[in-house]
Amino acid sequence: MSSRNSQANKAAARERLRAERAAQAKKDKARRQVIVAGAVVATLALAGAVGYGIMQANQPGHWDKAAKAELVKPKNTEGEDGTTVVIGKAEAKKTLELYEDSRCPACAQFEQAAGEQVKKDVDAGKYKIQYFGATFIDNMAKGEGSKNALSALGAALNVSPEAFLEFKNALYSKDLHPEETVDSFAKDDYLLKVADTVPALKGNAEFKKAVEDGTFDRWALEMSKAFDNSGVKGTPTLKMDGKKIDTPQTAEAFTAAIDKALQG
Repeated sequence: MSSRNSQANKAAARERLRAERAAQAKKDKARRQVIVAGAVVATLALAGAVGYGIMQANQPGHWDKAAKAELVKPKNTEGEDGTTVVIGKAEAKKTLELYEDSRCPACAQFEQAAGEQVKKDVDAGKYKIQYFGATFIDNMAKGEGSKNALSALGAALNVSPEAFLEFKNALYSKDLHPEETVDSFAKDDYLLKVADTVPALKGNAEFKKAVEDGTFDRWALEMSKAFDNSGVKGTPTLKMDGKKIDTPQTAEAFTAAIDKALQG
């Protein structure tokens, strides 16, 4: 091979190597640009997600909105905000004040023991009851069930005082009352399932719509305020003539305690 051909071959080889290196450098640069662009897009997406999350977190929740909604008072209520709920015969001389939270396990125990007796006494005109609904367990155990159940009780009261009492008893029944830490009452479907055990509420389209629309959500919050302003610190609490009655654990003990209070 001549010296000239050898030099030409070497030059061609160097040119090919230079071209290959240039092509590889171009590919590497393009790959780096893709990686950088991807990182920028990911960073922007993450920032957008965080920003959206913060924005959503700062949005008012359902019950925050309910607090500013128009107040709709159920039928069969009294007072400026409809928070005076007195059920019974007008001629009954005494009034039993009853303070309860729908999620309260002790309230469920009381209602299971004496709820039917309370209804019989009220029907017989032995006394009236004034109901105060609390929602503090929503704060203690987290959730919305106390407020949502109280709103549904407003919907039942809007149907009739009898429907209210029967629905209240059903909410506290052994088979349907959830554990305190289980927020079943936050679900409208569950409340409607409970309501199906009450003849006046089963298949009642107006009641169902009021529960699902949250018609009495604002009223439930006003009722909760009335409880907070009552000075009562726990549930269940029973009072007559301003005097607290120790919560009985049986229907017989309840009757004895009420008979004593009626005499006093």
